[in-house]
Amino acid sequence: MQRTVSFIVHPGFELLDLSGPCSAFHLASELFGAGYRLRVVSTTGGPVQDRAGVTVSSERLETAGPGETVLAVGGPAAHEVALDTATMALMRVCGAAADRMGSVCTGAFVLAAAGLLDGRRATTHWRYAGLLQTRHPHVQVEVDRIFIHDRGVWTSAGMTAGIDLALALIEEDCGPETARGVARDMVIYHRRLGGQSQFSALLDLAPPSGRVREVLCFAREHLREDLSVGRLADIACVGARQFSRIFLNATGMTPAKAIERMRLEAARPRIEQGAEPLERIASDLGFGTVERMRRSCVAVFGRSPQELRRNGRRGRAG
Repeated sequence: MQRTVSFIVHPGFELLDLSGPCSAFHLASELFGAGYRLRVVSTTGGPVQDRAGVTVSSERLETAGPGETVLAVGGPAAHEVALDTATMALMRVCGAAADRMGSVCTGAFVLAAAGLLDGRRATTHWRYAGLLQTRHPHVQVEVDRIFIHDRGVWTSAGMTAGIDLALALIEEDCGPETARGVARDMVIYHRRLGGQSQFSALLDLAPPSGRVREVLCFAREHLREDLSVGRLADIACVGARQFSRIFLNATGMTPAKAIERMRLEAARPRIEQGAEPLERIASDLGFGTVERMRRSCVAVFGRSPQELRRNGRRGRAG
């Protein structure tokens, strides 16, 4: 069975957003007979130059066929390209005809501008998550995910996450053995440990100045203390409801989720590199109990603190 995967590119696209997933699909066909037909397409057809000056050939795409998967490739200008009326019209046509729609990195803006993410969960590169949420409030942006599948629409995070997305699509089409085989050949994880976290630096999620950055700076210095929404809102000098809305629009995540991530970012090196009791780490960083820290570690990293410590010791021993 032949399956068509069309990658929509635009001037200034990110080459890795195209080449990474494209290679995964190609290997699935070459090594395991998956039968993928790969196309690079654009709204105009012809040569399209990426952000580094590399030019690729593209076919003109007017619609999608039955059983086709259409993936919007990202790039630093994708959020502006998404506003092009021809691009939006094409994406709506493809959304109605294609079997699956998806995006790599900031390609999510292209889907969102066409209304294809309204009422759906989606992700994108962490640096652009706040902008995606602000510009498209009907999209439920989840910044701490590698990729998301919601009712036939797939979105992925920054550059290499497009490969994770491709492996998931290959697994859906051909089964886990084929996806694992492709991952082995590419020397990457079939499913990343910690699975769905972008592991971003949270201060980089916030604007370069303003209330949200001030709150995050305060939180980083006071992780042991109560950092409830109410207290953070007081620091920002706004009401709790308004603060939650401002924070979500700026970072793409809730204040509670951000504080959890900051605590985990501070905890992980102490867990992996030291021998201090886990109880002390949990107390110092505001988790309260080891069990609460354990649940957070498993949810974000896919491993318990004990497993993180064992792996850290093995790494030092090697």
